[in-house]
Amino acid sequence: MALETIAQPGKYLSLQDEILDLKAQRNAIILVHNYQVGEIQDIADYVGDSLGLAYRARETEATVIAFCGVHFMAETAKIINPEKTVVLPDKDAGCSLESSCPGKELASYLEENSAKNYYVIAYINCSAEVKALSDCICTSGNAVKIVESAPEDRPILFVPDQNLGAWVMEQTGRKMDLWQGSCYVHIEFTRDSIARIRDEHPQAEVIAHPECTYAVRMLADVVCSTEKMVDHAKESSAQQFIIVTEGGMLHRLNKEVPGKKFIGGPTENCACAECRYMKMNTLEKLRNCLRDLSPEVTMAEETRVKAEAPILRMLELSR
Repeated sequence: MALETIAQPGKYLSLQDEILDLKAQRNAIILVHNYQVGEIQDIADYVGDSLGLAYRARETEATVIAFCGVHFMAETAKIINPEKTVVLPDKDAGCSLESSCPGKELASYLEENSAKNYYVIAYINCSAEVKALSDCICTSGNAVKIVESAPEDRPILFVPDQNLGAWVMEQTGRKMDLWQGSCYVHIEFTRDSIARIRDEHPQAEVIAHPECTYAVRMLADVVCSTEKMVDHAKESSAQQFIIVTEGGMLHRLNKEVPGKKFIGGPTENCACAECRYMKMNTLEKLRNCLRDLSPEVTMAEETRVKAEAPILRMLELSR
């Protein structure tokens, strides 16, 4: 579509209206991760976790995907939807987990330890290069099942999140070698900060993400993925919940589970942890990326095909 057919600034009553018009003209779908700010979540076609969103796009006739999240998420959408144009509002929206495990470092490590014949399980929060080096992908929601399905005759290397990997070992009893990566947001939660807020809200359930440290997970009533947080809050008889994950999750919970109270899990220095990378996306940048179809996420087809294979293996094992 030629750029000159895009409506001119000044025509709209609001930025949201302009975005929706651009979305229609571009035949686009707006995918928004749970950790985005509320005003971006409110304009989304779908809000959810990274892999689920990528497959949502596959089910539609949209030819453009505007992914409001971080870089590896938009990459995953491109891996699964190679025929679609994928744009990310801010090209610098990265991820501490992704950057903790560069593809070249993993390739070197696997070469140096080739005698071990590792079965590599990669958490979805990693680059396309890392996915391409992996045997199977997992999410926080299916990591236990994927590890339980791994071959018994090969040692497992779990990358890049050591905290999620440790939690999976606790659940399965399966020993794994863990890459020493972590989400900088989830490790900001501390045992003391969660204990204090639990004392302030004794009737509240504590729901923590498995990317949190062991000390925090031990204080939680429930440890689960963001999608399962929504399901649990709907099903639980509790009326108050302390949510120990990135603060953007509260917006979705408040919308989808009305009538219950959600309290942000505090860190030592903040009432509710926020990811600086997730918050780099704004409505203005979303408008611009739909208008300009840039920044666009691309990759070599060879890498894409290799990265897709362990995702497909995960889906087969998760049935």
